[in-house]
Order: sequence, then structure tokens, then C-alpha cells
Amino acid sequence: MNKRYAFLFALLTASLPSVAQTIIVNRDPQIADLVSQLSADSLRSHINGLVSFGTRHTLSTTSDPKKGIGAARQWILGKFNQYARQSGGRLTATIDKWTLSADGRRIDKPADMGNVMATLKGTDPADTRVFIVQGHMDSRVTNVMNRDADAPGANDDGSGTAAVIELCRVMSKSQFPATIIFVALTGEEQGLLGAEHLSERAVTEKWNLEAVLNNDIMGSNNSNETNIIDNTRLRVFSEGLPGNLLKDTTNRISQIRQFGNENDGKARSLARYLKEVGERYVDNLEVVMVYRNDRYLRGGDHTPYVQRGFAAVRLTEMNENYNHQHQDLRTENSTEYGDYPKFMDFDYLRKNTAVNLATLANLAKAPTVPQKVTVDVRNLTNSTVLYWQAPQVGKVKGYYVLMRETYWPFWQKKFFTTKLGMTLPYSKDNYYFAVQAVSEDGNESLPVLPVPNLR
Repeated sequence: MNKRYAFLFALLTASLPSVAQTIIVNRDPQIADLVSQLSADSLRSHINGLVSFGTRHTLSTTSDPKKGIGAARQWILGKFNQYARQSGGRLTATIDKWTLSADGRRIDKPADMGNVMATLKGTDPADTRVFIVQGHMDSRVTNVMNRDADAPGANDDGSGTAAVIELCRVMSKSQFPATIIFVALTGEEQGLLGAEHLSERAVTEKWNLEAVLNNDIMGSNNSNETNIIDNTRLRVFSEGLPGNLLKDTTNRISQIRQFGNENDGKARSLARYLKEVGERYVDNLEVVMVYRNDRYLRGGDHTPYVQRGFAAVRLTEMNENYNHQHQDLRTENSTEYGDYPKFMDFDYLRKNTAVNLATLANLAKAPTVPQKVTVDVRNLTNSTVLYWQAPQVGKVKGYYVLMRETYWPFWQKKFFTTKLGMTLPYSKDNYYFAVQAVSEDGNESLPVLPVPNLR
């Protein structure tokens, strides 16, 4: 935890009533060690390897062994297979292939598609949870249909792809109860095609997909126009409402309106979790929550998951430089355009990759979420009574009850208990509450907001 956040946390917990004990948030030694193994030099090497293929345009050649998207896929697969040998048989890698018909828009001929995937199987057979970390391997220049020109794509999205490769390199040596899938997607620049394919697979195959971390443009510390240089902040974009809400046939919309939960959808809850855990393990980095699904005029590979009801967020550098995104390689008026590695900050990329690692590891080591979390609203009281049931999977040390004021962006207080309920001297009308299960190593599950008990 950054020093300033540790100080704020101490202030917030200093006045806790006797019902709660003060919680000192410590770093899990295993996760801290994994974070320390991430390397800026290794990330630079991954990006140089990706750039060496000239272009990684989705419609570029798939038969040339040294150039184009096909060669890039095989190279990434080779990296994953290399790391599989250090995993004790837990990591397996493949290219998920399919053929896409021409659509009259950004696919002008049948295209051979392929997402490169490495699956680190969880060690607990009863734990069916899946966590995905992803970036997109494809690149482009100014004309999105130009499949022949060199398109280095060092930052967009070599940075996200390199982060996924590096995470696989480091995490594949360890064991986690839940499953983690490392994915280099294709077709993002042509319309989020790889993410559409994979998110639909998750639905049809009924994956227990609990969180998706999408990394896209996360390795540059500066912006054009404003000329800001800052490698101490990382944005996480998240949608407040469930992405599939309008398709819902239940009364979820009326419940969200009635109880004011429009800021607590799955993606937003994941973003809060990522901020707390990421800042716990990564020094000199602030995770900045942006309350929208994505930027204006842009799109990202987390969106197809959000639209299907999964918790998915986008991680992106704080200050983007548009001289080095979607640009033909050229120099005009002394300004060099193009997405080259030389315009990147690899230590910043290391820190941003570490946020992913800390979040994934903490989630995969945590128990599953508490079940049937309720808040008693049958009587007019100035206190709050919460009940829940134990998680279905995982060894539990206890539970955190989280609390924040209704206008506050993230959780302000934590109360620890080993019981399956808690009474707090705070009015249920003035605060939001949630419950997390906590493992024996102190790893927290995602929070679950209570359902009002009206009977």
C-alpha cells in the first residue's frame, strides 16, 4: 500500500467502535514476491519481438514465417509453450482459430482469425472460477484497412500483449486455486472481433468467468498537446450499470433505482477492488477510477464481456499521445509519428503490469464470494444488521464488512468478523455495505452487496 493510502486508512479506522477490530492490511508474501519478478527489460524484449513482425494487422499475411499476424501468433504461442515447461503441467497453450466471413466494413475478405491463449489451471478441482487477463496483438496505421504498411504497434497494443506474456512468464511458476487465462486477442482494430468471439465462448460454454482485466495502451507516460509527463497514475475504466441490463427481464432496474445501486455494477466493483489491491502492492502508482466504460470515439476488448454481463474493466495509461497511435510512419514539421518502442516508458509498463498481477493473484487465491448476503430492513433502526452464508469453495479465515458513504467513490472502512453476520452502529440509510470472504493468507474475494431482506 502506498504510504499516503496507508496513512488515510489509519485515519479512517482510528475511530472504529468496539464492534470492530482495526485491520492492518499486509502484503501477501507470495504475491509481493511475484510482483518483484516482473521486469522492465523483459517487457521491452517482448515488445521488440512483437514489433519485429513489421505489421500485425488482422488481415495481414498468415503464411509468412517472419512477417504479419500469423508469424506473431506463432511467436506468442512459442512464448506460452516455453513457460508451460516451468509450470509442472498446469499451463497449456493453444491458438483458438476460426474463420470470419467478410462483413462489408472492416473485414473485406474471409479472414483466418486466432486468439492465442495460455490457461493456468487452478489447483482446486472444486473451484470453477476463471479470471482472464488480455491485450490485443493486432496493430494498424492511419487507414484501418492498410494491411501491408509497417505498423509497429509498440504501445497500441504491444504494451498490453507484452504485459500478458510477462504475467504468464512470472505467474506460471506458481499455483493458484482458481484458473487464470492469459490471452493475446486478434481483431481489436477491426471491431473487437477476438473479444466478441471469446466472450461468446464464455457464455455458450458456461464458464464461471468472474473477472476480465483488459490492457490496452498502457506503456507511455506522456501526452501530445498538453505535454504532460507522468508515470505515477494508471486509469481503470468501468461501467456502473450492468452491461446487459436492458436485456434483463427481471426487476433489476427497479431495484437499482430504489436502492441507489447504480454505481455498484460488477465492473465498477471490480475497479474498486483493483484500485485497492493494486495500490497495496505497487509503490508510486495511483489507480485512477474513470466512471465510464471507455473513452470518447474509442472502444476496447472489455466491452463485449460487459455487454454479456461479465465483470470487465479496461486499464490504460493516464496520458495518451495520439502522435503515436494509429499513425502512418512519417515525420512532419519536426514531429515524428508512429507507434515505436522508443516512445515508451518500460518501468511505467512494469508498474501497470504489476497492478494486474496483484489483482489476479489476490482474486485467484481468495475464497469464492459469500453467499446470500442480506441486510435486514424490516424495522426502522439507526443501525445495520447484515447476514450471509459461507462461500461454496475455499478455506475462510473470516469476513470483511465494507462500508462507505453513499457519495464516496470507494470503500472507507473495513470491519472483520469470523461470524456469519454483523450488527453495526451505522444507519443502513446513510451508507453502502458489502461483504468479502477472506482466505487464511488474507486474500479477499470480490465484494457482494447485500440484498434487502423485506420479510
